[in-house]
Amino acid sequence: MNRNFARFIPVAVLSLVFGIAATAQTAPATAPAPTVAKVGIVNLQAAIINTNEGQRDFEGLQKKFDPKRVELESLKKEVDDLQKKFNTQADKLSDEARAELLKQIDSKKKILQRSYEDSNADFQAQQDEIANRIVQKLVEVLDKYAKENSFTVILDVSGQASPVLWAANSVNITQPLVEAYNAQSGVAAPAKPAAKPAAAAPKKP
Repeated sequence: MNRNFARFIPVAVLSLVFGIAATAQTAPATAPAPTVAKVGIVNLQAAIINTNEGQRDFEGLQKKFDPKRVELESLKKEVDDLQKKFNTQADKLSDEARAELLKQIDSKKKILQRSYEDSNADFQAQQDEIANRIVQKLVEVLDKYAKENSFTVILDVSGQASPVLWAANSVNITQPLVEAYNAQSGVAAPAKPAAKPAAAAPKKP
């Protein structure tokens, strides 16, 4: 039945079919051109800190907590002075005076520890708030920068668990990313403290 059906296929059609088959068998297969991935690395933590906004806000946070730092240092000195007094005078004190001094030391130490923990937690929370605010905007800048420069993958190498063992400086986009962020944010670079004049060398007698 198939042979009978073949009789009714025009010769021109058969020639065309066999010609296509022959071409398919003899023509070399053309492999698609390989896609070269453009990979970049970025130290996201360093980028956050080194943006103009990051420098301004983290420095402002440090200044905000300076009074608390001075307070903690003063409290620590009180504890150290009491401890020194106990170490040098304990054998000369009565049992009652010695017990009272130990009570003061213990009380001061607890206040110092509690104040330190509360202050540190507050500082860390405000520091994280600054970092999270900046990183949200930084990721948007990174997305734009990567697309404009045809990157396929950007790897963050700031974490200790980063899989990147080595990378050429030419693929590190941390500084260009910081510059792009600064241009978009419009925050001016913080003023650097004026350099102190060098002391004059003593004259020879």
